[in-house]
Amino acid sequence: MALIETAVDVSKLVGRAMESLTFRERLALTGKWIAKEIYTPKTLPLPRIQAVGDSPADCAVQLKERGLDPRNYEFSRVNPPY
Repeated sequence: MALIETAVDVSKLVGRAMESLTFRERLALTGKWIAKEIYTPKTLPLPRIQAVGDSPADCAVQLKERGLDPRNYEFSRVNPPY
């Protein structure tokens, strides 16, 4: 019987809403920081993850590299899904 791969590439979660993540994906994000666009009536009802890093500064760098202004994003640390 082959072992099931349990590693999740968290960089592939960028663009997804937290509410759409599986338990395993959410577990992989535990302890990481994410950046989501600050909610306004013009933004989507389910804010999407725009960066994943080990700190808010890591997330800000990723946003800047994509030409996005970090001041328009909220940064939060992901808690365990249980």
